[in-house]
Amino acid sequence: MRISKLALVIPAVSLLAACAGGHGGVGPDKTRDRGTDKKHLSQLQSGIWVDPNGCDHWIIDDGVEGYLSQRLDKFGKPVCSGVAPPTVATGNFKGGSSIADTL
Repeated sequence: MRISKLALVIPAVSLLAACAGGHGGVGPDKTRDRGTDKKHLSQLQSGIWVDPNGCDHWIIDDGVEGYLSQRLDKFGKPVCSGVAPPTVATGNFKGGSSIADTL
């Protein structure tokens, strides 16, 4: 019985150990841009994702990395335009489409 338990515990511990590393041993550090993009962020086209509360967020997906930032007015307050239903993304934001690619 002990050998069978040990045979189950060792792989489980190995899988958990593989998840550690990066930022403080709790996973990869996702606070840094890896620089694997082919285009600068200013060359990508954004869309809008509406959160569950109905407020807008800028969204860009270049196929390698994704970007999300809350849309704010000039006073720093959230914009809740109603451009789409909650939890829906609109616009040509997938694949890192640049404005030049869509002309």
